[in-house]
Amino acid sequence: MRAHRHPNPGSFLERARPWLLGAEVENNLIIGICGGLSETPSEGAGPPYLATVEEDGQVVACAIRILPHKAVISRAAPAAIDCLVEDLADRYPDLPMVLGPEPEVRRFAEEWARRYGTPTRRGTAQRFFSIHQVDHPTPKASGRLRAALEADVPTLVSWIDAFTAEAGGIGVADPLPFAREHVADGSLYVWDDPNPVSMAASMGRTPTGIRITLVFTPPEHRRRGYASACVADLTQRLLDQGLAYCCLFTDLANPTSNSIYQAIGYKPVLDMTDYFLGDRV
Repeated sequence: MRAHRHPNPGSFLERARPWLLGAEVENNLIIGICGGLSETPSEGAGPPYLATVEEDGQVVACAIRILPHKAVISRAAPAAIDCLVEDLADRYPDLPMVLGPEPEVRRFAEEWARRYGTPTRRGTAQRFFSIHQVDHPTPKASGRLRAALEADVPTLVSWIDAFTAEAGGIGVADPLPFAREHVADGSLYVWDDPNPVSMAASMGRTPTGIRITLVFTPPEHRRRGYASACVADLTQRLLDQGLAYCCLFTDLANPTSNSIYQAIGYKPVLDMTDYFLGDRV
């Protein structure tokens, strides 16, 4: 069993896609990130890390890292996790963070600490949900969903900043170009009542699904059902376009978000956790 690095998203997906699609929903993050890279190659931060772990000619695990972000690992047997620890440490001796499913990501962090003598710390515990049919909230919040416009960009930038701050600094590093890009491609949405009061985005397209993210309502507009209505209508719009599923992450420490998404029909798929890996000793 050994790790194989791939030079570009195309070659990685050619090798890994059949294995990843065997569990398309739970691998949405890896598939979606690589699909986005294939359409818009990353610039400036350095080439991505795109690896498969293979045994007897078969893919048994995957990992990616797009600088400057965390590494993301897939489900895997313990021996495959150990291969990823060794290969990621060889590429990034100072890797700051890893995200993956439980219990695999915990083993990764423990093995990293054991091998390299650096403390690790558990970060945000998240739950990954998916949906195939929407249960629309009743009563529904006033207002309507619409695609964000260029005129909304200043508001969206401030909301993306606030979203990132509430997430402990994990989010969008440069919100202005991000907002402009995703307004232009039609993947950022707002809930109007009659002005923008909530937002959500869609990204991470896979062959049959897509991920909803950046769900945010500023404090002065909360507890009015805007986020529920926004996510429900956006989910319905995406499913009506022919997608089989939508998915999203929640912070397990936030009971409100976990409950509102389940109320509109989202079902748990798996738990994923960030681990901070610290400085290598």
